Amino acid sequence: MKNLLICLTGICSCFMGCEDFLDQEPGTQASITGQLSSRIGVEQAFSRVYYDIEALLSSRYMLYADVQGGNITFTPRIINQIVTVPGDIENSYDFSDTEEDSDYVGYYEELYVIINQVNVILEYFDGYSFFTDQERSQLLAELLTMRAFAHYLVAIHYAQNYNYTPGASHLGIVYNTRTLALGVDFPARLTLLETYDFIKADLDAALASFTDNTLLSTEPAYAYFNRISTLALYARIALQMNDWEKARAFSNEVITTSGIALATTGNYVSEWELNEDPVSEVILEFSAPRDVDDGSISSSISEYFIYNSTNNYKDYVASGDLLDLYDTVDIRSNMFLEINLATFSNQETTAMPYYFTKKYQGNAGTTCIRLSEMFLTRAEANARLNNVGEALTDLNTIRERANLAPLTSTENILNEIFLERRRELAFEGHLLFDILRYKKDVTREKGCLSRLCNLTYPSNYFILPIPFSSTGLNENIIQNDGY
Repeated sequence: MKNLLICLTGICSCFMGCEDFLDQEPGTQASITGQLSSRIGVEQAFSRVYYDIEALLSSRYMLYADVQGGNITFTPRIINQIVTVPGDIENSYDFSDTEEDSDYVGYYEELYVIINQVNVILEYFDGYSFFTDQERSQLLAELLTMRAFAHYLVAIHYAQNYNYTPGASHLGIVYNTRTLALGVDFPARLTLLETYDFIKADLDAALASFTDNTLLSTEPAYAYFNRISTLALYARIALQMNDWEKARAFSNEVITTSGIALATTGNYVSEWELNEDPVSEVILEFSAPRDVDDGSISSSISEYFIYNSTNNYKDYVASGDLLDLYDTVDIRSNMFLEINLATFSNQETTAMPYYFTKKYQGNAGTTCIRLSEMFLTRAEANARLNNVGEALTDLNTIRERANLAPLTSTENILNEIFLERRRELAFEGHLLFDILRYKKDVTREKGCLSRLCNLTYPSNYFILPIPFSSTGLNENIIQNDGY
């Protein structure tokens, strides 16, 4: 793989945690050893991995699940008032992405760069005598969580869902637990079962290593992996791999021991409107990076969603399909800025309404995990375990917080949970993966501009092609079917 097969002699360019390091050229093996031979050097390298994770998750790649699933449509171009699909996602939006020119080539490559960064730090781990035992344990825990998280993101985008075949025997991904040498190592894809076994092993080891303190402190505590956020991530992953027992146990532990409470009905919308501060129920949010000199935000996920004026707005807004899911009394129906924009259609220009999410205005950080997700995870896990009464209680907790009447029947409870996840977690990167876990079809109607708005499950095109930058360099990489 192009970015898996990186010589250690060039990897130090990934370890630039401050202005001095940002000015360096890729060095030699000695440079890496020097970088990781001091406390400040390791902290800079470690901080850089967080920086790169934030940069990736606050990029357009975060849009994928909501765009493909049907939560998102597009605004008219400011220059000509014509509504079009942004060119950088045009192929994937049509479910016609290509190996040679994938819209998501950067996502695949950067995830493996992050994995390689983690592995380099781990390979020098025994030499970190400048950390206390507790600090070493915490560093190990966070690194293993990062590695599991990055591989999970590769898996859900590039491998079919867990229950696609019996025993998850279909192709998963390469799971990289060490740095690989250019021209020497040519790894092959594991099965998805094997892939998730490695993910679980990393997460289990991480949970056994966490202490009560983070190693870094330049960002707020919620911006770093800790035991609670790792349990929450594990609950999400367990749900995706149909391990209902683990999903229930881990989400329950987060709910009952984290000390985090759901945002209230009265504060829900106003908390999101603050933007630069996370909502109170955030478990993990990657902060928008600030300039070290003046504290200004250098980038934000709002780059894709923000509305400033009728002459300054971004491309992505709520689809009619999503908006139709909110009852008028649902407080989340107030989570949109309704803006009339000049739109050219049918040979005339008229003002038409567009709905910008309030989740990512201003200088918003990238919300990764919230407590609401944990209630809905526990609800789904219980429903699939036939504990429908407990599932209904959790579902109603989220419904009633949204000012909806509680449901009294458990009939179709799984579908009700699916719909509630779509309403509650919109724009947070879940919808397509929920669709696949439920083995549902993609149905995009209102605002769909694709040549292929609907896609029936199962389909080769629910996942992305592995980029040619990988398959072209490594004959052991088998391409996904259909590409």
